[in-house]
Amino acid sequence: MKYSSMVTRISGETVTAWDIHYAACDAQARGEDAIVLSIGDPDFATDADICAAAVQAINEGDTHYTHVIGRPELREAIAAKQSALLGLPVSADNVALVAGAQNGLYATAMCLFEQGDEVLVPAPMYLTYEASIQASGAKLVPIAQPAEGDFRLTLAAIEAVITNKTRGIALATPNNPTGNVYTREELEAVALVAQRHNLWVISDEVYGQLTYDRPHESIATLEGMTERTVILNSLSKSHAMTGWRVGWVVGPQELIGHLDNLLLCMLYGLPGFIQAAALKALELDEQVVGQARELYLRRRNLVVEGLRNVPLLKCKVPEAGMFMLVDVRETGLSSTDFAWQLFRETGVAVLDASAFGASTAGFVRISFTVSDAALSDACGRIAGFVEGLQARR
Repeated sequence: MKYSSMVTRISGETVTAWDIHYAACDAQARGEDAIVLSIGDPDFATDADICAAAVQAINEGDTHYTHVIGRPELREAIAAKQSALLGLPVSADNVALVAGAQNGLYATAMCLFEQGDEVLVPAPMYLTYEASIQASGAKLVPIAQPAEGDFRLTLAAIEAVITNKTRGIALATPNNPTGNVYTREELEAVALVAQRHNLWVISDEVYGQLTYDRPHESIATLEGMTERTVILNSLSKSHAMTGWRVGWVVGPQELIGHLDNLLLCMLYGLPGFIQAAALKALELDEQVVGQARELYLRRRNLVVEGLRNVPLLKCKVPEAGMFMLVDVRETGLSSTDFAWQLFRETGVAVLDASAFGASTAGFVRISFTVSDAALSDACGRIAGFVEGLQARR
């Protein structure tokens, strides 16, 4: 039987990059001694008050269809949150609820782009960006952010890939996997190009509240950018709600109308009890996020200290988020071989970062989503593995 050509747009090495993660999870399920540092899923439970709000809603019969783009009270709460984050007025009419930021990226791309368009994305980028954007028919064009330049974005790099087919720029700040928070200068470079060429900008800001060394700033706050910027955000990482699948899109009211039509076909609204939990999460907000930020900062510092003096490795200290890139090129192994050999010999699963783009070939990504004790144990195993490699050279 014949399948649509679209299936080729949603497959490839960015999908197979997860194989090591699945292998580690299977090993854990068998009772083997594995430490999974390959995914950004918090090891702690969602706040009890948030869970209680969902349970109460279920007990009260909140199990029926809901508004496709979210209940008015939740959209108003999201608008209030975004207004506070941006320092700009945001209306509930500019908000659509989606099942996580990646779902928001896919839906937004389907409404903004079409066959033959080009969308620029700084590389490295999150694994599903390519499939989410190219499902619309558009072509994703990477913007170079070399490791030698600390994965920073430059005006020259953006201008080097602009063509008459370019219709948008999609960026994540804070970034996964680099942990970089874009500076005002970097954002101004994006804004300059976007306004000069009349481009949409999709700004993925899911780690915006989990910053450590540099405050997050949204490109939507720059002059002339509000009307051409679409913001993606979610509760997944900031509020330890990855499995709840709550995210949102903030954009022009006309776009929200198009999303309403599309989401009618895709989701038909998130469950009411999930929205009740999201409303409680936004009510608690910094009370919950502040605890997560403190925990991830402590774990970041623990891993940096644990790997700082390991020969042949170089840590890229993240400014935000729950991940760290480690340069393994001096080991003589590719990042793929390093990750698999490490797992097979020590039980520690890290993600081969080459799937994020050419500039992260030779890097692996470590997550801070296990306990402090497990992270310390993992660092010790990684150090022993590398010392063994060095001894065999």
